[in-house]
Amino acid sequence: MILTVTLNAALDLTYRVPHLVPHASHRVREVSERPGGKGLNVARVLAALGFETAVTGFAGGETGRVLRSLLAADAAPGPPNGPARVTDALVPVSGRTRRTVGVVDESSGDTTQLNEPGPHVTPEEWETFLTAYRELLDGGVRAVALCGSLPPGVPVGAYATLVREARTAQTPVLLDTSGEPLRRGLAARPDIVKPNAEELAGITGTEEPLRAARAAQRRGAHAVAASLGADGMLLVTQDGAWSAAVPERLAGNPTGAGDSAVAGLLSGLAEGLPWPDRLARAVALSAATVRSPVAGEFDEPTYATMLPSVRVRRSEAP
Repeated sequence: MILTVTLNAALDLTYRVPHLVPHASHRVREVSERPGGKGLNVARVLAALGFETAVTGFAGGETGRVLRSLLAADAAPGPPNGPARVTDALVPVSGRTRRTVGVVDESSGDTTQLNEPGPHVTPEEWETFLTAYRELLDGGVRAVALCGSLPPGVPVGAYATLVREARTAQTPVLLDTSGEPLRRGLAARPDIVKPNAEELAGITGTEEPLRAARAAQRRGAHAVAASLGADGMLLVTQDGAWSAAVPERLAGNPTGAGDSAVAGLLSGLAEGLPWPDRLARAVALSAATVRSPVAGEFDEPTYATMLPSVRVRRSEAP
């Protein structure tokens, strides 16, 4: 089983409108709601790829109840050749799970995102989570992803703590966060970190992606996979550096594309694939997610087409 951690889980609401106009009233054409937060998006993509997955983090209040009821539907056994299950291992909190609202402008395909801050987590709730996390690691997890922002009350060094716990359990760990939590998490030596170019520049002080990735390695990461938006992804490891991109830019909704890239890297890590193959899978899944209307899903025909056409090239050190 693969474990994803979403400390600041969310109930994702997506509104679709014909044309988004500031300061105007709109009639919503379509509404969808689903479990959200980066790690939950990663888990759904992993499940679609056939990997049994567990999700943990915090859930509370009426929003948390709705989120967990939607997860329960994902956890129900499907057809033999269908998606794998997503197991709910979320830890209850007294606060209310946040909502995120995405407004899709159908005329342009652009999405406007509104993100609530999340519930306040008490020290006692954090300790309860740590106990549950250790128990999950002891249950034979193949790999773990630590994803997203920290809710109020959670220590800024939380991800560093969780990386160390995974390493103690000899479980490969991927970290996908930003700012000070990423800076501190690097020092705990995660197997992979997956920032975007802006996040990488923010913690290293350099905007050249390859130099910045090397700097992040020196600070503790074994490997750095940097999302470069439409230009694909850069991967720097102890065995070498590669860049990859799809042969054509795809129009659509980029929300969740980075989460699908994490699923590609994590599944490749769990399977022990060579680094270039992990990178190709991550880039193809990311591109296929742009063609999907919501985060946590990817367009399977696009993925099947893109995977063999991803260009993976060796990168020279600057």
